[in-house]
Amino acid sequence: MSTVKLDPDTSSEPTIGRLIADTTGDFSALIRDEIELAKSELKFSVKAGGIGAALFAVAGFLAVLAVIMVSIAFGFALASLPHIGDAVAFLIVFGVYILLAAILALLGLRKIKQIKAPEQTIAAVKSNKQVLKRG
Repeated sequence: MSTVKLDPDTSSEPTIGRLIADTTGDFSALIRDEIELAKSELKFSVKAGGIGAALFAVAGFLAVLAVIMVSIAFGFALASLPHIGDAVAFLIVFGVYILLAAILALLGLRKIKQIKAPEQTIAAVKSNKQVLKRG
């Protein structure tokens, strides 16, 4: 924070104009410093958020790879059973995934069908419209 500057020509009292100018300058400097502080804090937060998002993306990718590997292992485990060939074993794994996808799709469809229009809000708006027409 700056101190009050005195002109060498004046006595010990600064003028009101000089005090206002000094205050304005100090306030501007304070605002600039606050903006710079906010920029540096945001830069750090954005960088941390970006790194976090990238780590989540890598984790998701590795999870997809893990599902693929488990699927292959499941296929080979089925193929090791007597009277089941490799092709049939992997078709069974495929069928399990298709069945799982169908179940999830049906559950999602049920949830979407539960969506209803905001009937009370529509009725209230129509009522307000009628009141405004009369008024």
